[in-house]
Amino acid sequence: MTSTVDPISLPQRTASNDTEIDREALARLLIEIARNVDPDYRARLGGVPTADPRMETLRQLLVSREISELSRVTHLLDEPEQLAAAVGDVLPNAAARAPHAQLGEALAPAVERAVQRSIQKSPRTLTDILYPVFLPAIRKSIGEKIDQTFQSLNETLRHIFTWHGLKWRLESWRTGASFSEVVLKHSLLYRVEHVFLINRTSGLLIAHVAADNATSEDPQLISSMLSAIQDFVKDSFNEKEQSGLDTIRFGDLRLWSEVGPFATLVSVIRGNPPEGLHDIVRDVLLRVHEEYSQALMEFDGDGSQLAGIEAQLQACVELKQEESNQGFPWLVVGLGLLLLVLAGGWFFLSWQSGQRWQAYVSRLESQPGIIVAEQNIRDGQFYIAGLRDPLAADPQALLSGTQVDPGRVHSQWQFYQSLEPEFVLKRLTALLAPPESVRLAIVDGRIVAEGEAPDTWIDRARAAARQLSVGGPEFDISKVRDVSPEARAAERWQAYVSRLESQPGIIVAEQKIRDGQFYIAGLRDPLAADPQALLSGTQVDPGRVHSQWQFYQSLEPEFVVKRLTALLYPLKSVRLSIVDNRIVAEGEAPDTWIDRARAAARQLSVGGPEFDISKVRDVSPEAREAEHWQYYVSRLEAQSGIIVAQQTVRGGQFYISGLRDPLAADPQALLSGTQIDPARVHSQWQFFQSLDPKFVVKRLTASLSPPKSVQLSIIQGRILVVGEAPVAWINRAQAAAEQLSADGVVLDVSQLRELNLEELNYLREAIQTTDIFFSSGKVVPGPEQLPVLDRLADQIKEFAQNARKSGVAARFMLTGHSDATGRETANASISAARAETVRALLNKRGVAPELLLVRGAGTFEPLVPENSQAGSSTNRRVSITVNLD
Repeated sequence: MTSTVDPISLPQRTASNDTEIDREALARLLIEIARNVDPDYRARLGGVPTADPRMETLRQLLVSREISELSRVTHLLDEPEQLAAAVGDVLPNAAARAPHAQLGEALAPAVERAVQRSIQKSPRTLTDILYPVFLPAIRKSIGEKIDQTFQSLNETLRHIFTWHGLKWRLESWRTGASFSEVVLKHSLLYRVEHVFLINRTSGLLIAHVAADNATSEDPQLISSMLSAIQDFVKDSFNEKEQSGLDTIRFGDLRLWSEVGPFATLVSVIRGNPPEGLHDIVRDVLLRVHEEYSQALMEFDGDGSQLAGIEAQLQACVELKQEESNQGFPWLVVGLGLLLLVLAGGWFFLSWQSGQRWQAYVSRLESQPGIIVAEQNIRDGQFYIAGLRDPLAADPQALLSGTQVDPGRVHSQWQFYQSLEPEFVLKRLTALLAPPESVRLAIVDGRIVAEGEAPDTWIDRARAAARQLSVGGPEFDISKVRDVSPEARAAERWQAYVSRLESQPGIIVAEQKIRDGQFYIAGLRDPLAADPQALLSGTQVDPGRVHSQWQFYQSLEPEFVVKRLTALLYPLKSVRLSIVDNRIVAEGEAPDTWIDRARAAARQLSVGGPEFDISKVRDVSPEAREAEHWQYYVSRLEAQSGIIVAQQTVRGGQFYISGLRDPLAADPQALLSGTQIDPARVHSQWQFFQSLDPKFVVKRLTASLSPPKSVQLSIIQGRILVVGEAPVAWINRAQAAAEQLSADGVVLDVSQLRELNLEELNYLREAIQTTDIFFSSGKVVPGPEQLPVLDRLADQIKEFAQNARKSGVAARFMLTGHSDATGRETANASISAARAETVRALLNKRGVAPELLLVRGAGTFEPLVPENSQAGSSTNRRVSITVNLD
């Protein structure tokens, strides 16, 4: 389709020159173009005339399609729902194709407003979204800080008291850093040897940097193994977090893993790194992600887009803290020693100054009249305060000789009056001005005044004593004598009264002094001293003494003795004396005087001394004989085995009866030496067996006949049997012990031991197995039996001797036997004759006859059956049996 359009004719205007533009024509042209391009301008420019109608036709030809599209877009913008649908179709592609920086800048305000509105509306929703992300990071950060704190604390404590610790303290003071930082700096020695940057998704090695002299295997292999380890841990323990492993330790090596959005940075560290190294490694990983974020996200094994990343990682392998190889710090040591010497000198001078001050304070505290209330040392100055008596020593004067600088001493003393005796004594001396005849002294913490003084001074002293402070020392003036005439007279009177009171038989009931006269009254025994006579030597004027005495009988022993002597007229053979306030009469006197003395003793007043006449012997003949008889009876009662049941003296005859053991002493024999006429003694004794242990022992010895190896003794009333004895004798002793126990006598046979008869048993067996054989019809053994008899005799004698040594008696029974040939009576006779023959032969060989017993057994005890001639020959014998008693 073709259309013909008239060419636009522009109005022509003559220009002033070739370069001048027709401005009016140009304006109309621009307005027309605006009308055709934008309908808004058409409306606003409605009042402006159209330059050329043909412009509308041209506009339709040129921009009709664009105009329709603009109308559609305008309609779309006016409809929000259609606009949202249209934008939703194209927005994802636009956001994907838009540059990140521009997109972020464009979306940031809207996203911020949306997030803010969402947080205000529902904060928990955002918390639930961020919880899985922030919790591991927070937990990891807190864990690292705690580890860092404990690491710092451990290293600080480990080096705080070491030489390095002192050196590091100086460095801390010099640099201003904390001591823990300096300790970690020097004690945590480490070196980063390898750094691996590994893709987080694929596990491929992105980059690897190693320190100098660091050895390792293939980095790609190591990267794969680390990824496999992380995957193994996640799969094995169902770990949902996206952080991965944090630390792996193997010996001196540590592997630290820091996880980023697209890559994981693994550092291989040798030594003991500080926890703060985590922050440095984490900063390197952050810079890598900021600079190579797009390349790391799209990494597929091609590292061409990551050029220069090794330079970033190189900063990690340059991290290390090695032990300083500096030489010995002589300057530090010298400075430390100098400081130590200066500190020691200062400490010594301070200590010495303090000791001198304390010595001065102790000296003050020991001074009477000075009380130290407070003392201290402050800023090199000495301060002291307290109480001081004006009479006490001057504290300033006491400083001399203490080497304490008086200019440094600040003292504050309050005056007071000390109650110590020496200061009170000084004040009393100054107050009372005692005369030369009075002496004041300190005795056992008391102030004692002694001497003579007039009554006026004594009154002043008494007033001063009453005025002394409570708690102070006592002022005793009791030893100061009043030298006034009245006091002298009263003193002499008191001496006279004391003299009277000390006299036996005088009781002073009342005494007083009135108007210069002396009055006294009381009781006086007529036998006592004369009170008037006692006035002599007392310097008391008898004319001024008025006495009144009542007579009484004193019960004092000396006066009672005088009255008894006057009453009884004791013989020269009797002596009266006072023993322990008792009046004792001793000697010999007739019964008449003794009767009078007994009557006088009964008449003595109750409360007086006892009158004992038990030691006065009656010298009449009857009394003498009675005395001798009582001596004899006492002698009998002291004898063992004698019991006196009754004894009397009647009609000049002596009668006695009782029980007597036959083994006890003879009462008739005991009369000798008693001066008693045996013809006047009539005794009647019944025999009995005393249970006294010594009599029981005598009876046991007689009845049991103990062997020599057994000893009977009496120990604490018990009869003890000790030694060795045959079993038979022990059995007899035990039977006797049982019988005596019923009577209350203890016979102890527990220490008896059975006699060892091994040697005797051997001989006994040898003797009892020896037989003497005879021919048929013979009573004398043949010559062949003589050696047997010799040996048998020796054995019997040896056995008997050993038995006697063992305390037993041996007896040997010789039994004769015969064969069954002939009559029984003849066989019995021949057997007995054979036993007698053997006894005679043994007697001939030295065996004592009393040891041998004989009997004839005839045919009743055959040794073997007589069914042959040999059996008959064997039965014709004499056998020996040993018995022990």
